[in-house]
Amino acid sequence: MRFSVTKLAQALVLPFKPTPTGNLTLSSMDRYPRGCRYLYDSIHVFGHGEEPAKVIREALSRALVPCYPVAGQIVDSDQDEPEVACTGDGVWFVEASANCNLADVNHLERPLMIPKQVLLPCPSPETKERDVIFLMQVTGFTCGGFALGIRFNHAFFDGTGVGQFLKAVAEIAKGLARPTVEPIWCREAFPNPPRLRPYNEPKLLITTPLELFVVDLSPDRVNQMKSKFTKETGRICTKFEVLTAMVWQSLIRAINVDPHVDVCLIFTTSVRHPMQQILPPEGGYYGNCMYRATVTATRGKIVNASLVEIVSLIQDAKEELMSRFSKWLMGDPAADPFKEPLRCGSLWVTDWTRVGFFELDNGWGGPVHVVPPSDGELVPLCFLLRPPAAKQSVRLMTRCIAKEHLPRFHDQMNSI
Repeated sequence: MRFSVTKLAQALVLPFKPTPTGNLTLSSMDRYPRGCRYLYDSIHVFGHGEEPAKVIREALSRALVPCYPVAGQIVDSDQDEPEVACTGDGVWFVEASANCNLADVNHLERPLMIPKQVLLPCPSPETKERDVIFLMQVTGFTCGGFALGIRFNHAFFDGTGVGQFLKAVAEIAKGLARPTVEPIWCREAFPNPPRLRPYNEPKLLITTPLELFVVDLSPDRVNQMKSKFTKETGRICTKFEVLTAMVWQSLIRAINVDPHVDVCLIFTTSVRHPMQQILPPEGGYYGNCMYRATVTATRGKIVNASLVEIVSLIQDAKEELMSRFSKWLMGDPAADPFKEPLRCGSLWVTDWTRVGFFELDNGWGGPVHVVPPSDGELVPLCFLLRPPAAKQSVRLMTRCIAKEHLPRFHDQMNSI
């Protein structure tokens, strides 16, 4: 059987009632660096839905009233800085239908049996992707399940922010008049030191395409690694720390790089809590509020270190994070989280278990599976995910190593 998706209707969903107009300034964290002005995507797979496209489209229209900036677009100001034009034009919404059920395509587990592009919305031809804030597609399957495909501009949302917006839509879909957490803009409260300009572009020194690799680890194995750390150090560590250490060391051991060459681990951390002096305590802020922590060492050090030692390096970077973040906000170029180039031996880790995607419920239960972005074959990424609903495991999705080194990477992951 040849699986296909037909896009039945494509149109802008307008706010349910008139909303404020005018331009809003993005924060320094939204605007830095300019390379973040691009569309990120994810696909959320649900086992059941009753007229999901209709219900979610109507909820989206109502959510765009309190979240009215989402219905606008990103434009360049007279100072050549991006800002949001609150035009009320709406969000591009696509209704689609697949000719199969979710079981036929393994519930969209990797490798995808349907091209990812047909499950995601594309903006109208006259629109520039870098100006679009948010797009949505609902694809129905013959079993009654559906896939919710979204694309969001990283210059407007971070993962937590878009998770909050999706939750607002879901709560209205379930019958609430407004979201339980009121969205707030509040971006003008962020420091805007002039020394952060001009904005740096992320550097990329990788030229060989990187391969996708998904692995599920048992909770027992993760707990054993955590227990070993506690036994040797007397301290506790997190699941994120031990998994990040394991993936990075496996990567570094699998590649052919001189032992004296520096390798780098990057992981993103929410700084909403440290920013609580300028953000309302009740929450609601949905802009970018993430900072990169980095660990840099020679390849030889990482290859020969114990997992406990690498976890300690990660914890040290966490302890230094707030000091570096404060210096960055004050314009210290030495604390620029984007100055480290992405080269062979780099790894960028993101934890998607805490952004709200796996709790999303539009009225028919949570997702059975979430498909994170896998584009960008030259960006060395690792996503920490929750497994599909039926599995008891911890899931890692990586795209960080060339095909020729993938078998050795796999072996290293199993041996640590």
